[in-house]
Amino acid sequence: QVQVVESGGGLVQAGGSLRLSCAASGDIFSINVMGWYRQAPGKQRELVATITSDSTTNYADSVKGRFTASRDNAKNTVYLQMNSLKPEDTAVYYCHADLSPTNRKTHSFRYWGQGTQVTVSS
Repeated sequence: QVQVVESGGGLVQAGGSLRLSCAASGDIFSINVMGWYRQAPGKQRELVATITSDSTTNYADSVKGRFTASRDNAKNTVYLQMNSLKPEDTAVYYCHADLSPTNRKTHSFRYWGQGTQVTVSS
């Protein structure tokens, strides 16, 4: 079995910072892309950032220059450093890992975490 678990959400004032973490664990053969999406109330889930196994990153325009994704492959962990937070960043943040489990090494599946709430007050 595979688990993806996020941590690090919370309440912060506008202009502040938070760091989210996401760890994948279990019967994992390899992990390709890991990333972050977010969903605000009444809105669709949207891409925030992705990072490949060689640390190539991709960001939504709305977070470029403020958010930084990084990754520790040895720990199967991805981080999202969020600076200069704005009230519009308020959302549930979901982590995903695109990985091959040990029992299906030639296939890739997307696993999602349960989400962590980020609230930015004005």
